[in-house]
Amino acid sequence: MDFPLGQHLRELPGPLLLTGHTGFKGTWMTLMLEQLGVKVVGYSLPSDDGSLFERAARIGSIPEVFADVRDYVTLESFIDLHSPSTIIHMAAQPLVLESYENPRETIDVNVMGTVNILDIAFKKSYIKSIIVVTTDKVYRNDNSGRAFIETDALEGKDPYSASKVATEAAVSAWQQLSRVSDGPIVVSARAGNVIGGGDWAENRLIPDLVKGFIENREVVIRNPNSTRPWQHVLDPLRGYILALELALSGRRIDAYNFGPNEMSLSCIELTRIGKKVLNFDFNISSETHSGPLEADLLGLNPKLAMEVLNWQPSFNQEAAIRTTFEWWEKVLSNQVTPYQACMNDITKILNK
Repeated sequence: MDFPLGQHLRELPGPLLLTGHTGFKGTWMTLMLEQLGVKVVGYSLPSDDGSLFERAARIGSIPEVFADVRDYVTLESFIDLHSPSTIIHMAAQPLVLESYENPRETIDVNVMGTVNILDIAFKKSYIKSIIVVTTDKVYRNDNSGRAFIETDALEGKDPYSASKVATEAAVSAWQQLSRVSDGPIVVSARAGNVIGGGDWAENRLIPDLVKGFIENREVVIRNPNSTRPWQHVLDPLRGYILALELALSGRRIDAYNFGPNEMSLSCIELTRIGKKVLNFDFNISSETHSGPLEADLLGLNPKLAMEVLNWQPSFNQEAAIRTTFEWWEKVLSNQVTPYQACMNDITKILNK
């Protein structure tokens, strides 16, 4: 990729439609696209209390509607109103443990939301390419520790990963439709455990640690020795933009992994880094689950994205973790606003 990030998107007649724009990743993506000068419109459920979208005072910042991606009529009306040239589809139920509580809704949102996006997009001649964001958890995982590549077998052992495997099946079907009908190019983007300032979701390690820091209470770490491909949110987001722009050129690549180009770090190693940044001795207890709640070992091989997109992680895992805790340290000590903290990180990455 030999052009500045976002150049092709800036040249398009219509905006980029971002679903899930009120979420953690969606808020960061909106801010990055704005910094790149890319027009963006948002479709999402209202933000949760304490979310980055709320903390950064983002309501009304872009043309948006707050609605369910399963609402076909409202979704199509919004697309007709704004005539987007491209779509990045992030709207989803993103939590593994939540999927155990609400398996049917998780599958409904993640699969039928994606089907709605694809079905509508293929009826609109002005939509040229679509990125569907799934997860690293779509792969058949035997806990061997091997980093997965895009052609590895897919399998869902829990409701969340199953919903994303089913999403991948839908994406595959529309990729075939695209080939036979010359429709929009559809790409699946699979990212590892994404971290960054402002994440406030339940049952995620860094938000749990930050809440423990703020409230001076015990934090329970599930499976402290489990490893994850931790990466700063801005790294996969850059990858999604690069993949979208390459698809605009007409090149068809079905899926990309985005993850650290190194061995995954454990949950307890992440906690130690946070302790150093916040200068706080977390009150920690741990739980070790022997059942199938969450995978023990997880890693992605991002070689394809590195070779085809010339994408590289801007952070190694330790730097990604440190930068995330530094965001919180600066915001909680009122050195900067949440919006300023995000823009500082974005500017730093784009200047690289």
